[in-house]
Amino acid sequence: MNDIHPPSPMPAEVAADLTGLRAALDDQLVPRTDDNLLIGTWNIRHLGGYTDAWTAGDNDSPKRDWHSMAAIAEVIRRFDVTAIQETRRDTSALFAILSLLGDDFRVIASDVTEGDKGNDERLAYLYDTTRVQPSGLVGEIVLPPQAEGEVKQFARTPYAAGFVRNGVEFILTTVHVLWGKRPEDRIDELTAFAEWMRGWADRPKDWNRNLLVLGDFNIDRYEDPLWQAFFATGLYPPAVLHDVHRTIFDNDADRHYYDQISWFTPTMADGTTVSRLEGLDFDQVGGNVDFVPHVLTGSGLTRQEMSWRISDHYPLWLEFRVTG
Repeated sequence: MNDIHPPSPMPAEVAADLTGLRAALDDQLVPRTDDNLLIGTWNIRHLGGYTDAWTAGDNDSPKRDWHSMAAIAEVIRRFDVTAIQETRRDTSALFAILSLLGDDFRVIASDVTEGDKGNDERLAYLYDTTRVQPSGLVGEIVLPPQAEGEVKQFARTPYAAGFVRNGVEFILTTVHVLWGKRPEDRIDELTAFAEWMRGWADRPKDWNRNLLVLGDFNIDRYEDPLWQAFFATGLYPPAVLHDVHRTIFDNDADRHYYDQISWFTPTMADGTTVSRLEGLDFDQVGGNVDFVPHVLTGSGLTRQEMSWRISDHYPLWLEFRVTG
């Protein structure tokens, strides 16, 4: 299906750059083992077309080239499954990255959400078939009609897909929440998504084992109204992700919480919490991937220029132990 390939053999300077990136990834990530599961999420800025060269020239557009996509592929290769946001209608860069990942990787993608607010975007999962297999569940989330009339749907339809690792099924649902003109513009959509997911998690005899939500929720600040709207439903914010930067422009004085990986761990009447995960143990292992010092080295790019070649967001990841 995928007949996209680099225009020429990999240049020596690109190979050297990727060698350095692999060493950095070894330091930042845990290895994949027989009994673990590594889940990632990454908003890859405007993942649409690309320039068919190892290095894009000054007059080329888009600036994403094969060097950039090879670096992106090296990061994704470290995870068993990665949810991707900001995949565009034009899927050429997505399939170029898939070609770099090799025959073991596959992609599942949603359709584009039409309309201006959909921003010509789709959602996707890249996964390693030697580590996880599709469970058969896949679908877009559409809000049901209400008695008072037409329901305002999500600007970019959330996308769910089920996978199996060592006999344990888990379901990922990813979303890219509408940015809007003001933070208040996101609250209704964020609340609707979290409440819909909680309803799904609570339904008996439904296909809902090990529901996880992940993606770019555009949550600005810790415990702001957006944070409260998202986590009030019993979703659990892993402590290991609390202090990590979400974008390459974040710093300690300007920290955001846009990207999340979460699952339901509701608080009981006695104040205790009970995780809804079954057969998956979480030991607070995870973080982001700080790729900036290790990609396109020596190029002299600003962070803004880097964001159009790799991304403005860092990938987030978590490790789970598969206990069966």
